[in-house]
This record gives sequence, C-alpha cells and structure tokens, in this order.
Amino acid sequence: MGGMTKTIPLALALLLPLAAHAANRWADPEKMTVVMVDNRFEPDHLVFHAGKTYDLLLENHGKEMHEFTAPMFLKAATIKDKHLLANGGTDIVVQAGKSVHILLVAPPKGPYDLTCADHDWDGMIGSITVD
Repeated sequence: MGGMTKTIPLALALLLPLAAHAANRWADPEKMTVVMVDNRFEPDHLVFHAGKTYDLLLENHGKEMHEFTAPMFLKAATIKDKHLLANGGTDIVVQAGKSVHILLVAPPKGPYDLTCADHDWDGMIGSITVD
C-alpha cells in the first residue's frame, strides 16, 4: 500500500504540467479578423501558422446571414468551443450585424478552401493557407 501512495502523487505531478499546458494553449492567441460583407470576405486570403493558437473574429457587416464555410480547415483544426460550429462542423454561421469569436489551433500545413455556402455562387469565396 505504501507504494501506491507514492505512485499517485507522482502520477499527479507528471500530469499537472500537461494540464497546465493544455490550459495555456488558449492563453494569448494571435488575433485575426475577417469581415463578411455582401458578398465577399475581407481579406479573402487568410494565412495561419500550423500549431499556433488564434482568436478568429468573424464580423458580419452585411445585410444577410453569412457562413464561414471551410470544412477541411475546421475539421482539421482544434476548436475550443465546438458548439459554435454548424452543419456537422463544416462552417460557422454569422447573422447580419453580428460577430463570432472562434478560438482555434491551426491545423497541419496546406491549402484549404473557404466559401460562404449560401453565397459562393455570387463570388463569396476565399482561401486559407497554413504554413
């Protein structure tokens, strides 16, 4: 029994830095803002760094609801508040005149598509590069 009491504190001592690291993952994210207007993203090309934490602010300055549709990017990223994702995790809905903050850790390097699922036909498209 004496060995177990030493093992439990040792295990906790080993796990505490991991828990602190996970909590710190969301501290001090880089801020990035994307403005959605009828019918474009500003900017329409986003650059993230793989493994870096971001506070992505999506502001809808348009008169219609817009979506930040980036299925492969959003599924590959680590998202803190997954409840903010819509349509099976493929997009983020932003109502007219509203904004949404998404805390995320950028996914692996590569190109990712970005559209507004409701307005891609009207040219509301963009791109994401993770380097």
